[in-house]
Amino acid sequence: MEIKSYQNQAEDFVEHYLLADPFLPYTSVLVGICLCKLVYDLTELFSSIHIKSYSALTKIKRIEWNNRGISTVHATFISFMALYFVFFSDLFSDQRSLETLTVFRNSPLSTFGLGVSVGYFLADLGMIFWLYPYLGGSEYILHHCLSGTAVAYSLFSGEAQLYTYMVLISEVTTPEINLRWYLDIAGLKRSKAYLVNGVAIFFAWLTARILLFIYMFYHVYTHYDQVIEMHTFGYLLVFVVPISLSVMNLIWFGKIVKGLKKTLEKRQ
Repeated sequence: MEIKSYQNQAEDFVEHYLLADPFLPYTSVLVGICLCKLVYDLTELFSSIHIKSYSALTKIKRIEWNNRGISTVHATFISFMALYFVFFSDLFSDQRSLETLTVFRNSPLSTFGLGVSVGYFLADLGMIFWLYPYLGGSEYILHHCLSGTAVAYSLFSGEAQLYTYMVLISEVTTPEINLRWYLDIAGLKRSKAYLVNGVAIFFAWLTARILLFIYMFYHVYTHYDQVIEMHTFGYLLVFVVPISLSVMNLIWFGKIVKGLKKTLEKRQ
């Protein structure tokens, strides 16, 4: 009976406080930060036991190894969330007859997903500043600041969550990028896996970070009558952040193409 009573109290606390609308954005951000710490520790524990080359790495390389474990888990989580809300959920569907405009629609689940992502950006930025420039240079800071600001605004205002998730689909390329780094560290640059991974990065980047951005701009254009109803800051974010990220994506895509071309030439 006592166990049941404690269980009911815990459920009431989660439902009426942690997941209540006023607290959900803050709770989800905290969950995101805590999950980053948990994944970091689990990556370190698993790698030290099961991966022989891990212990031979320098301290900074081990930290980067664990950090990439965090970004891989976050990317996997937020990619699934983004794909669901953009292509499968009817929350943002034009076919759904709701009084609320598409740019103002949100749900507890969509809000929670964005909060976890904000927690990740905060944790990762903290690590980048702490070890600057070993975990990333100024371009990474710019990317995280732009992305984090847009996601945080969408989280706390409830505006433009559809466009935020469209941009977050680009995280689908992160696991492939991290795997490439892991293969490089393991001395497998000449392996077939490295080549296959390079081709996967090319197509994933082309789809998620270039073609999908074009689709997002088209969606903004066709729904401009709704976008213009947003708060001025949110309105600016809808244009400034995706355009800035698109420029960065194109620059990085050029490097990916050059790298893949060199890899193919060496194998020939």
